Amino acid sequence: MIDWNTIDTVLLDMDGTLLDLHFDNYFWQEFVPQRYAEKQGITLEKAKIDLEPRFTDIYGKLQWYCLDHWAKELDLDIMAMKREVTHLISFRPHAEAFLQNIKDHGKQVIMITNAHRGSLSLKLEYLPMSHYFDKLISSHDYGYPKENPAFWQALEADINLNKERALFIDDNVSILDSAKTYGIAQLLAISHPDSKQGKWNTGSYNAVTDFRDLLAPETV
Repeated sequence: MIDWNTIDTVLLDMDGTLLDLHFDNYFWQEFVPQRYAEKQGITLEKAKIDLEPRFTDIYGKLQWYCLDHWAKELDLDIMAMKREVTHLISFRPHAEAFLQNIKDHGKQVIMITNAHRGSLSLKLEYLPMSHYFDKLISSHDYGYPKENPAFWQALEADINLNKERALFIDDNVSILDSAKTYGIAQLLAISHPDSKQGKWNTGSYNAVTDFRDLLAPETV
C-alpha cells in the first residue's frame, strides 16, 4: 500500500488510529452522561438529550477537545473520571509493531493529536509509547485543531515538514480532507477505529484494516 522509499515523515493520529477509539466513545457517550445525570438528578436519557446539542455545537473546534472546557461546562472532574476507566485504553491491533517498524527504518515519526495534553499524558502513562516518536504534538499547542488549515501551517514551521514526502494516518475523514487540502502527499484512513463498532465509511481514502499490511520491508 505504501512505497516507503517516498516517505521521510510519518504523521500519526492517536485516538482511533493507534489506540482503540472505544475508550473515548464509551467515555463521552456513556460515562459522562451517566455522571452528569447523577449530578443533575435526571435520567440518563434526559442527560443524553441535554448534552447532545452542547457536544455537536462545538464538534471539530478546539473547545470540543479541551478537557478544561468540559470540566467547567459540566461541573465534572473530567480527568478523575478518565482515570476511572483507564482499563479501556488499549492499542489497536498491531499498532505497536508498526511503530517499532517505522522507527527501526529511520523514519521521522510525529504524533499529531487533537487530544488535550491531559488526555495525552494519561494515555502515555497507561500505555508508554513516547519512545517511538520524535515529537508528540497536541493541537492545543498551536491553538488550532487539525481541521483548521492554521494547524498545518504551524506544524510545517515547527518540524520543518516536507509535506511532499509525508504520510498521514487518521480515522477522521474531515481531518484527512484538511490535510489533503494543505498538500500532505500520502493519506490513509482507519477502517475500524472502534473495536466495538463496525467498519467506518472512509470516503475516497484508502483505509488501513491491519497495520501489518503497512510494515516497511527490510530493504527500505
